[in-house]
Amino acid sequence: MSTAKVILILVAGVMVAASFFVNASVPAGTTPTIHVTARKFAYTPSEIILKRGQPVILEFTSEDVLMGFNVPDLNARADMIPGQITRLRLVPQKTGTFLFHCDIFCGAGHEEMVGTIVVRD
Repeated sequence: MSTAKVILILVAGVMVAASFFVNASVPAGTTPTIHVTARKFAYTPSEIILKRGQPVILEFTSEDVLMGFNVPDLNARADMIPGQITRLRLVPQKTGTFLFHCDIFCGAGHEEMVGTIVVRD
């Protein structure tokens, strides 16, 4: 296996693992950051677990084309431009499971580019 593949697998694993630790205690005055990578036609991680009322920064990167991130039920939206980092501050005020999707057409398979945000008390 090439070094690049090993690095890619490690990075993906770290990003998925990070999504499980969002509810961990964080020092006062800091806002946890969740890194979200978009590429045709998937988000990584595809499930984000948050705590109601706890601020979080979603930090997006697109690996290939212009993409969107839209969570209508949480009134959250961002554009992702390849080669740039986009940050979105979110403070979920209600519990539940909310669908997010790409709202900028990114090619065949675009309709399946979805994920969920789970907000718990």
